[in-house]
Amino acid sequence: MTPLPRRVVLLAAPAVIAATSVGAQATFTRPIRLIVPWAPGGTTDILGRIVAEPLGQALGQPVLVENRSGASGNVGSDVVAKAAPDGHTLLFGSMSTHAMNHALMRSMPFDGVADFTPLAMLGFAVNTMVVHPSVPAQTLSEFIDHARANPEKIAYASAGPGSTNHLSAALFESMTGIRMVHVPYRGGQPAVTDTVAGQTQLLFSAATQTMSHVEGGRLRLLAVTEATRWSRQPNVPTVAEAVPGYEMAVWYGAFGPKGMTPGLQQRLNAEFNRIMALPEVKDRLAGMGVEVAAESVDAFGQRLRADAGKWGALIRRLGIEAS
Repeated sequence: MTPLPRRVVLLAAPAVIAATSVGAQATFTRPIRLIVPWAPGGTTDILGRIVAEPLGQALGQPVLVENRSGASGNVGSDVVAKAAPDGHTLLFGSMSTHAMNHALMRSMPFDGVADFTPLAMLGFAVNTMVVHPSVPAQTLSEFIDHARANPEKIAYASAGPGSTNHLSAALFESMTGIRMVHVPYRGGQPAVTDTVAGQTQLLFSAATQTMSHVEGGRLRLLAVTEATRWSRQPNVPTVAEAVPGYEMAVWYGAFGPKGMTPGLQQRLNAEFNRIMALPEVKDRLAGMGVEVAAESVDAFGQRLRADAGKWGALIRRLGIEAS
């Protein structure tokens, strides 16, 4: 075999060293803890258990899902914030833990942006805007006109102050100039029940909570709150089509402690994106009203910072505190 010229060998050497370094940084030597900061059975918990097995196969170590609930996700998240940044302790968090809690709570054990390494955007729960059939509006534009003509006569339900239901509606009010009445409940189900009953007229809530009522004619679906249309209901518009710039994407993401190496961060991003694209994963999550998403490390980090600023500013301006 003809030897490579000396110049080629010298140029190749740094690449070989870099590849070896990244490989060493991405080595997993013991079981991996995947912290879910909520109780078993919720969307994030199910998502973690779907991902755990294929992730463990890819990394060569078992991935153990550990539920550490409490303080609106802060207890489990804090475990990861204080862990070693070696990839053996990971977190499945959400927009609420990383982009809202810092403004909703008077004290926080961690900074949702600065104390974590963003790894991957996993997906988002489809969030719907629905009204009771008694509301004389068939479209989002008609609803906006109706609400403007009837200030403080439309009541919207939420799962409580600072919930995504509440903040979806508060952002909608802020961006349209519409004035409505907030009716907070102690949980999402009572908010749905009273909207179906007509006690409240408007609700922003996950598709998993509203679509059976929409299909039964008990609620009317006006829009979804994400930046793009829902793949399963492509004829339903986004709120942004009538209110440019509006977005409430209730996302789930994977995080590690701050200080993880770029090589490890990129390795995990690639694995999470690959797993989330598996047909069996996408199909199962779609049945739960979760749209799979894939973003680069940089894009997910930008989303995290932007949402923390956006929701923090709105929460503080409105003086909202978690109930």
